Amino acid sequence: MMTLPALRELRRLFPEAHITLATRSWAKGLFIGAEFIDEMQIQDGRGLRSFFQQVRAWRKGQFDLAVLLTNSFASALVAAVARIPVRIGYAADGRASLLTHPIDLPEWRSTKHEVFYYLKIIAGLEWIFTGQQTFLDVQPDASLEVSDVRKNDARYLLGRQGIAEDRPVIALCPGSINSRAKRWPAESYAVLADRCIDTLRAQILLVGSKEELEVSRQVADRMHNKPIVLTGQTDIAEVVAVLSIADLLITNDTGPAHIAAALGRPTLVIFGPTNPLTTRPFSPFAEIIRHPPDCAPCMLRDCPIDHRCMTAITPDDVFARAREMMSGKLQFAACDSSSSSAPKSDKLKFVGQVK
Repeated sequence: MMTLPALRELRRLFPEAHITLATRSWAKGLFIGAEFIDEMQIQDGRGLRSFFQQVRAWRKGQFDLAVLLTNSFASALVAAVARIPVRIGYAADGRASLLTHPIDLPEWRSTKHEVFYYLKIIAGLEWIFTGQQTFLDVQPDASLEVSDVRKNDARYLLGRQGIAEDRPVIALCPGSINSRAKRWPAESYAVLADRCIDTLRAQILLVGSKEELEVSRQVADRMHNKPIVLTGQTDIAEVVAVLSIADLLITNDTGPAHIAAALGRPTLVIFGPTNPLTTRPFSPFAEIIRHPPDCAPCMLRDCPIDHRCMTAITPDDVFARAREMMSGKLQFAACDSSSSSAPKSDKLKFVGQVK
């Protein structure tokens, strides 16, 4: 999700290029219908066999340019062995000699939003090809669009779960795959969910991956109302479609926070150990709530003390903000996005890698 502005600016830089996005299969659903790429190449394997499969695929693609958004040594080695003429990315992980245009890591990375980290690569590319650098001077566009067909499919899915269209829908994402410290307590989510149902007449959806199912069950078991548990039952494409029609998402600092905000949906993110300056959703539709102690942001995956950064945030705090967002006191304007109607050719072919 952090790479969306960079990918969109890449399309603006090369409007007629054939752009292939190399990514993992789980992320494929994020880019369905994206106007800034032409095709996706799925890379799920590991080890030597996978390495040579990628090399063969990249050689077969006859790419002129590889933009490496990841910092891994392996991605640069694949591009070099595949003999892609122009290879640009950060000079990290000892891979500078594998790149034709290595870029120094920015000194401001810990103080500026992550989207600018990826945009800097595109700015370097712009300088190479045009002698200009304009991309860092524009407002990044991190929006994501879902077709009406996919939205209708999501409504049908929710309808089968008993969701009524005449009542608000609030999605909760109480899990976090890569950090237990980022999780607001399950009992707090349960209190919040019940209050949203009892006071706002909201319908509650619990969303997340199958690895987060146990956390969703803990929330559901502590509620006196019955939520709809979609956790682990949807792929990423379905999650995107469901969030596109939700009235509000309340979540920890996780992937769905960035998805819902990019879709233009009101999003409330509970922050604790992580740094909102660099990782908050890059969207005017997202609000954060945090009561940071002196030790935050620590960026730890497990809290070594009493998890005070998260327990200091009460259900009352979150409900008050949620009710304000639901009542329309915060005005959310739709993001305008445009796609070029210019014909594309194969004169320049690009592969960009996202993990």
